[in-house]
Amino acid sequence: MKTLYIGITELATATGPELKKGPEQRNLKVIKDAALLVEGETLLWVGERKDAPAHDKTVDFRNKAVVPGLIDPHSHLIWSGSRLNDFEDRIKGVSYEEILSRGGGIHQTVRYTQASTAFEMVSLAVPRMNALVRSGATTIEVKTGYGLNYDTEMRMLEAIRDLQDFTPARIVPTLLIHLPPKDRDRKDFIREVTEVWIPEVAQEGLASAVDVFVEKEAFTVEEAREILQAARSHGLHTKLHADQFHALGGVELACELGSLSVDHLEASADQQIQALAASETVATVLPGVTLHLGLPAAPARKIIDAGGAVAIGTDHNPGSSPMFSASLALALGVRLNGLTPAEALIAMTANAAHALGLSDTGRLEAGMKADFLVLDSHDWREIAYRFGNAVGKVYISGKEA
Repeated sequence: MKTLYIGITELATATGPELKKGPEQRNLKVIKDAALLVEGETLLWVGERKDAPAHDKTVDFRNKAVVPGLIDPHSHLIWSGSRLNDFEDRIKGVSYEEILSRGGGIHQTVRYTQASTAFEMVSLAVPRMNALVRSGATTIEVKTGYGLNYDTEMRMLEAIRDLQDFTPARIVPTLLIHLPPKDRDRKDFIREVTEVWIPEVAQEGLASAVDVFVEKEAFTVEEAREILQAARSHGLHTKLHADQFHALGGVELACELGSLSVDHLEASADQQIQALAASETVATVLPGVTLHLGLPAAPARKIIDAGGAVAIGTDHNPGSSPMFSASLALALGVRLNGLTPAEALIAMTANAAHALGLSDTGRLEAGMKADFLVLDSHDWREIAYRFGNAVGKVYISGKEA
């Protein structure tokens, strides 16, 4: 059954398979009076309505704009407990790092998550995931990282796998090596990660990438290198959390290793910007963290101007970015990170797909998955303008979600 979708005032999308770097991230294609032809899960044709090919069925969107489905390339949907006490402490002026150093923050979430079953983790994550889908997310990366031990991390990966049964959105699992446990020798822990966790994850297909947090309270550059080289040797992609509070060399390591992405970058400066511009590593910025923690915004504007590629993620998590909306993350990328609406849309579609190693989504072109959003406006820019939800309908693999 070939279905033609009409009544599209504007269809806005990146085009071409390559990563959108520098000036290319501004090259958004906008088709007026557009149409889409879909068969099954796949886009067969995209263009002006007057040129539409033969079809079996027509669906009229009645003068609405269409954009690709949003891709959230950085989330922590699996977590248990609450961080509301941390929230109140930060309002009183206590820093995120101070909360972490006294056993709060991530450590508090770890305690609750370690005590949770996979079923409980999934039950808590489903409404969070549904909120992201309603806001336009058709692909969502989900990280582990709140386990800090073998049993809990594997249980989190099990929960991420099971989460896929509750959503039409594509879930992309990532093993995050978040913090060194306080009750373990660091070298022994890293040896276990490289010799046990990563080989098992790769063999069982539990994750597509390994991520490491490089920060003063987390891992050093050399520790991250050891972990990520083990991931590469087992055929897994690599990613990094880096430069959230301090520029310690994590960005440079990501670029050296050819990592898919390096995320956060609130502390990045000219050296890191130039390294990103010279690489194919995507700079994933997380404006929810800037808003919630009051950190400086990641320099997305400078990264693009220097020739780099930028993606946007929600960083949905209980402590530093309780962001339940992909479209809000996109809108904040304009306000806080200095992106234009076109750059922000490409950041959360084509470039976000590249940051996850995906080539069949993120653009509206023939042969791609039929993942697209129908806005409740005739102008595609509404998705970057609103702080509320401009998404009227969500289509994933050709079906309305």
